[in-house]
Amino acid sequence: MGIDLNKMREKLTKLQNKGGNKSLFWRPSDGEQTVRIVPTADGDPFKEYWFHYNLGQNAGFLSPKRNYGENDPLNDFIQSLYNENTEESIKMAKSLSARQRFFAPVIVRGEEDKGVRVWGFGKQVYEQLLNLVLNPEYGDITDVKEGTDLNLKYGKPAGASFPVTTLTPSRKASTVCPDLSDTECVALLEQVPDFDGLFERKTPEQVGTLLNAYLAGGDDGDAEEASKETTKYSGSSNTSSSSVEGAFKELLG
Repeated sequence: MGIDLNKMREKLTKLQNKGGNKSLFWRPSDGEQTVRIVPTADGDPFKEYWFHYNLGQNAGFLSPKRNYGENDPLNDFIQSLYNENTEESIKMAKSLSARQRFFAPVIVRGEEDKGVRVWGFGKQVYEQLLNLVLNPEYGDITDVKEGTDLNLKYGKPAGASFPVTTLTPSRKASTVCPDLSDTECVALLEQVPDFDGLFERKTPEQVGTLLNAYLAGGDDGDAEEASKETTKYSGSSNTSSSSVEGAFKELLG
């Protein structure tokens, strides 16, 4: 029996994505660029995930509760902060609460040699994209033969605090690979990443350890030791709100 090339490609993708391959991710630069959203095997090129940020030195991780419906000690802790209902607790709860992000596989025009990349964006851009897809004038903007490129304008308007992304579809439908042979185009589209393997998934127990370290003022490396010195959030459904609230009161002195 010959080697299964599809499985080999899956292994390579997971290996390249492990730990977050920064070169895989794309973000627009100030000014104007053109992108093409490419189709995915499941028919849904837009992926939605919830992330927790601001927990110590962690760059961000998937929320067990919001993404998978699992028991989540951090989510329990956040709820207890809201129940505490003080200015400090609510501020902390908002900082730790999960935030939703959206992603899509794209080819950046002029940078086709870099392959299919992952574009991350917020709710306002997502709404623009959904409205385009649902507009019968454009239809399936990801169609390989008759899809639509998107002209993207990115920058901070005068007086604005945050940059704004504006999308304008091209007037004419086009092929996704105008300068490639069919074989080369197929190879390019096979680079669409496995989104389930893009971000590290932490268990409730691991999240509990990170929370213990955070409450103790430690870093990731001190997580195990810190968990001995603070109220324990084991990641199980038995974590009581009173113990969490007690830990928070100790934190505030």
